[in-house]
Amino acid sequence: MSAVSDRLPVFPWDKLEPFKATAAAHPGGIVDLSVGTPVDPVPELIQKALVAAADSPGYPTVWGTPELRDALTGWVERRLGARDITHQHVLPIVGSKELVAWLPTQLGLGPGDKVAYPRLAYPTYEVGARLARADHVVYDDPTELDPTDLKLLWLNSPSNPTGRVLSAPELARIVAWAREHDILVFSDECYLELGWEADPVSVLHPDVCGGSYEGIVSVHSLSKRSNLAGYRAAFLAGDPAVLGDLLQIRKHGGMMTSAPTQAAMVAALGDDVHVREQRERYAARRTALREALLRHGFRIEHSEASLYLWATRGESCWDTVAHLAELGILVAPGDFYGEAGENFVRVALTATDERVAAAVERLG
Repeated sequence: MSAVSDRLPVFPWDKLEPFKATAAAHPGGIVDLSVGTPVDPVPELIQKALVAAADSPGYPTVWGTPELRDALTGWVERRLGARDITHQHVLPIVGSKELVAWLPTQLGLGPGDKVAYPRLAYPTYEVGARLARADHVVYDDPTELDPTDLKLLWLNSPSNPTGRVLSAPELARIVAWAREHDILVFSDECYLELGWEADPVSVLHPDVCGGSYEGIVSVHSLSKRSNLAGYRAAFLAGDPAVLGDLLQIRKHGGMMTSAPTQAAMVAALGDDVHVREQRERYAARRTALREALLRHGFRIEHSEASLYLWATRGESCWDTVAHLAELGILVAPGDFYGEAGENFVRVALTATDERVAAAVERLG
């Protein structure tokens, strides 16, 4: 029997190890701007909520506590502008990567079914299709795809890696097309609260969906906006028919968010102050890195939102990675996200102020 791993591409980050070693040998130490993992402290009110729920000897529920579902529905209405959201419209998940990787399988997709995602995209969209043995196709404009056998359409706004934001009219056009062809839309909106030069909008906003959630689901994460990557805290919101089926499947599969994490999510979703403070940290780092990269001869495209700068020197991304590694700076090569990224690098904003300052000095 062929191993499941045989269906998967080579894990891309392993290819960065030699460049990481070069960067680490810099006299001032490495500035790691590659993976994009949060480095700032978990807000105290969230830590306290986690600790208060630490005595949780029983099994948690897959659907989440009523308190968590209240927090989810309240946030979706308050932050996304969605209307008439009930508990049936939300579902906690064990981090968004888990959902992306296993969604095609949980939807029952397989050989002959197609999963579509942006030409420049988070690699796990492809991984999810491969795990299900489904076909995968990429797009610049999804409405130009052949809808035959297309069962799942991934949107990603703000984009990882480019930071591009789709406007409400663009999203509305895509949603209308998908509904016309009975294609399920999942919109990865994990960076929605990190808009800099654009105001990202959810597919659940009435201007996009027309007040109906049929055939659309949005994916949200607390990893970046609340520094909870280590907690694995995320959720879905949208079509209750789709979420109801996923809930039953996930019950059988034991895909449950831990009880302490659920309590922490309630605290995180109910507080906007820490989100604003974290945004300010990232905004300052973004400004410093952007100006330093431009002075160093880079061109930056899109990057109007998210936690990354999509930058190029007009050369192979690996040449750029090597150049920056000699300066002790590690970035992600653009071809990790698709062939169209071969001349770009993704520069993450997730480093401490001290490390960002070191990168700025070296680029100068």
